[in-house]
Amino acid sequence: MASHNTGGRVSCGRDLSCVPEVADTLAAVAKLGFDFLCMPLFHPRFRREFELDPAKVRSGAHTRSDLLLCGRGEGLLTGPSNGSILSPWIETDSEVETERRNSEAALVQELNFSAYLGLPAFMVPLKGPHCANLARVLLNHIQTGHHSCMFWIRVPLISADDMRDDIIENEPTKHTDDGSDDEKTWAWWHSFRTLCDYNKRICLGKGKICPPTLKGSHIIFTLSLIMYFTKHFLFSQLEAQFIFTGTSRHSEKDFRSYLQYLEYLNQNRPAPNAYELFAKGYEDYLQSPLQPLMDNLESQTYEVFEKDPIKYSQYQQAVYKCLLDRVPEEQKATNTQVLMVLGAGRGPLVNASLRAAKQADRKLRIYAVEKNPNAVVTLENWKFEEWGDQVTVVSCDMREWAAPEKADIIVSELLGSFGDNELSPECLDGAQHFLKDGGVSIPCSYTSFLAPLSSSKLYNEVRGCRERDKDPECHFETPYVVRLHNFHQLAEPKACFTFVHPTTDMNNNRYQCLRFSVGCNTVLHGFAGYFETTLYGDVTLSNVLTRFFHLQQPIPVTRDDDVVVRFWRCNNGKKVWYEWAVTEPSCSAIHNPAGRSYTIGL
Repeated sequence: MASHNTGGRVSCGRDLSCVPEVADTLAAVAKLGFDFLCMPLFHPRFRREFELDPAKVRSGAHTRSDLLLCGRGEGLLTGPSNGSILSPWIETDSEVETERRNSEAALVQELNFSAYLGLPAFMVPLKGPHCANLARVLLNHIQTGHHSCMFWIRVPLISADDMRDDIIENEPTKHTDDGSDDEKTWAWWHSFRTLCDYNKRICLGKGKICPPTLKGSHIIFTLSLIMYFTKHFLFSQLEAQFIFTGTSRHSEKDFRSYLQYLEYLNQNRPAPNAYELFAKGYEDYLQSPLQPLMDNLESQTYEVFEKDPIKYSQYQQAVYKCLLDRVPEEQKATNTQVLMVLGAGRGPLVNASLRAAKQADRKLRIYAVEKNPNAVVTLENWKFEEWGDQVTVVSCDMREWAAPEKADIIVSELLGSFGDNELSPECLDGAQHFLKDGGVSIPCSYTSFLAPLSSSKLYNEVRGCRERDKDPECHFETPYVVRLHNFHQLAEPKACFTFVHPTTDMNNNRYQCLRFSVGCNTVLHGFAGYFETTLYGDVTLSNVLTRFFHLQQPIPVTRDDDVVVRFWRCNNGKKVWYEWAVTEPSCSAIHNPAGRSYTIGL
């Protein structure tokens, strides 16, 4: 099996509930091959008192000195991923006021001491649905502190109540409205991150093993670590750190085998396909949409397009089949087809068409039409060095060009990540007058698709966008291009807009209402836009990168809800834009009205 690994190794740590001798424990953990250690900074049973005398004025140190590890180099206090664990007795959301206030003070003390030590991570267990006060204290520390620590929120996959084995047979059990057992703890986490306003420094840590009904459904958040008991062992494809927890019942050799197996799985992941290699490095990276008609693209942008491993072979196949259909075998010596490449760029479609003609043993006369004068330089060099008189290079906007003859075939690659978002309909409508009756457009049709999506990662990425002299909300009305990675698609995509070429209908405004059945408790952050195109006959193509349409405010969705989105494509003669709004299960504002935040210039 080919390896997916690019040289990185799995990051694994050890979680210990009690550490009598810190230095010895660090040495033992490192000897086993672990990269980091999570341990309590204070003794788990040491309940400090901050409210009542005389305990609150007790003298002496609350925990061990940091001098224990001075000069040890990359140890607990200086290691890149080591962390502290919140004392288990702390209950900041207790209904008993003295316990709540005492817990608040203890939490602040532990947070401050962790910051003093410079630890990069602090692990906080989430024990139930009531976590508002915990979130408030944590958020206050983040806002006022100067240490950029990450907070790993340890959430069980199943609540403790649902794992009880002391329920009497045939006795009715108490039911709540929290949803199914495997979604309760997800609701805890969602409430907590919402209270913390999706803060980037607060990450999800999952413990134990996934129940079958939950696998693949909700583990799509800012997941930083996964905790395993050794009896529950599987591998996650998420780029997460792994923590082994629980009592060690193995010899050093046996324990090390778990780490070796994780590393084995990491090194032997399935090799990425061609598209995954092409999109590597773009995962969850927001890319500003191109304006190919308004702006002249740079050479580097063309180079990225040309690296697509599949697109141009599909175009070659489409032209090949079209030539075979249009030119019978007995006419191949006399029938020369006129093919126009509209938007030739640096020439990849011209080369694909020439290869198709050679493959089909048919004659072609090609016009390469390109409005970017810089790219035309490359086309002229291609003509001088390779193409010769078989290709005529035209430096002109296709919508303004007076063609000397009509085309049998027009070929274009004007499709964006949402199909029509780079104005293929408007461009091809403007160039349609020089296509012969019965002529062929490649592509001949394309359809955009939408699917509801949950991704706190992308939501936070958009929230982090800032531009001078722009309203921060405008980024939620800008459909960015993105390679989806950390996300949960809530339903199968549905067709949105369809365009056909050639056509007699020149009105490219569109409206569509789509309904999706979600079937789980989740949060809607936006919609992923895809497209599929038919180049010719049975030759099709779809996109690698996705267009993401955000929502300004995430919308909670229950398993019984349908999601209804209304989508518009608008054109005022000078520019094109999209508008969208959710109307069920609750109403959102209409995003991007009149193209106030984002338009595509004609």
